[in-house]
Amino acid sequence: MRKEQKDQLIDSLCEEIKAYPLIYIADIGGLNSVQTSKLRRAAFRKEVKLEVVKNTLLIKALEKTGMDYSPLFEVIKGETAIMLSNTNNAPAKLIKDFRASEKTATKPELKGAYVEESFYVGAQHLDELVNIKSKNELIADVVMLLQSPVKNVLSQLQSAGNTITGVLKTLEEREA
Repeated sequence: MRKEQKDQLIDSLCEEIKAYPLIYIADIGGLNSVQTSKLRRAAFRKEVKLEVVKNTLLIKALEKTGMDYSPLFEVIKGETAIMLSNTNNAPAKLIKDFRASEKTATKPELKGAYVEESFYVGAQHLDELVNIKSKNELIADVVMLLQSPVKNVLSQLQSAGNTITGVLKTLEEREA
């Protein structure tokens, strides 16, 4: 590959990395073609961009973005794939779900991630990354919390109205 082609690849990879707020680095080596196809389809469904990249080109692209991704450089060894997404926990859930569905698969394996301005280096952080709530999940939680007191007040008013109606009816029947 000529230098011009490498520079083009680095530039396009740099632009892709800049377009997404988070990056996961995984090892998908050792998956057979059927498993790789399943993983790619699952990634597409979850809106996760999955790309296998050369380590040196990835490091150069990360350096070119202007951000300091140096904590991830130590895990960029061997076979490397990047997972880019706009949802914090989508790639982590994808990795965990895929490994659960392919009972014999130990891959993909998380090498490292940059999520919520934090670096996670090592496979031991997978469960932690799965439990990070996405923006939509946080909004749903806030809406639910806001609705809860209103629902309680409305149910209390409705039950109090029924109680008052019952008391008035009983008093009316006594006097009659």
